Amino acid sequence: MGRSTKVSGASVPKQGTRRTQNLGAYVYGIVPADTKGAPQDGLGDPAGKVKLVRHGEIAALVSEVDVDQPLGQPGDYLAHERLLDAVAAKGPVLPFRFGGVLAGADAVVEELLTPHHDEFLAALNEVKGQAEYIVRGRYVEQVVLGEVLAENPEAANLLEAIRDQSEDATRNERIRLGEIIAAALEAKRDADTQMAVDALDGHFTSALIREPTHEQDAVHMAMLVKTGDQKALERAMSELGKRWEGRVELRLLGPLAPYDFVTAQAEEA
Repeated sequence: MGRSTKVSGASVPKQGTRRTQNLGAYVYGIVPADTKGAPQDGLGDPAGKVKLVRHGEIAALVSEVDVDQPLGQPGDYLAHERLLDAVAAKGPVLPFRFGGVLAGADAVVEELLTPHHDEFLAALNEVKGQAEYIVRGRYVEQVVLGEVLAENPEAANLLEAIRDQSEDATRNERIRLGEIIAAALEAKRDADTQMAVDALDGHFTSALIREPTHEQDAVHMAMLVKTGDQKALERAMSELGKRWEGRVELRLLGPLAPYDFVTAQAEEA
């Protein structure tokens, strides 16, 4: 299971807070102090230039934002994740949740990096040489429903009973059929998720099962993977895809920042 690093005591203004200065320091995440450079563009309109604010053995990825302008536009979220993923592809990063703003570079050092230096450094060492990958699989609807009906006589009989009948006249039967299908899909999801974990075992150092985001989800899991093992992971995914061909549509996303395993959260004191 992943480790969550929760950082409290860092003063971060809520949306709408006004400061004497219009510009604040938006914090994307934490990296080793010896990180070479950073992506040029961050979030905001116009996009702020990202820089490293160093302290000891760690540094914060920051850019200036206008605190009078609310954050949260779709482009802001994308810019936040895009920058962190780009950094993760080159080295370790401790991602911050979206929306952390401090007064300026001095505040980043004094309120964030100094009091949490050792904690951040330990978390960075945990993910060094690794990145997050997401496995997503979605059932082909007609195929998996066919499986449910073939495996469950009650469901097949209910489907036949409601065929060509009005919804009002078969309300109870339809509710029962829906319950059976939902339970069957949950059981299949559990079994197929375990199959995916077993098939990919040895290609990740840690794995976390995510909650399904769609009723047709077959598997949704995050993995922490050594950066040199991507090709082997892709081959294992290809083999799993062959086993599930025509039944489950598989996707592998990554490398990504390790959001599910080590996430720093700056909170208002």
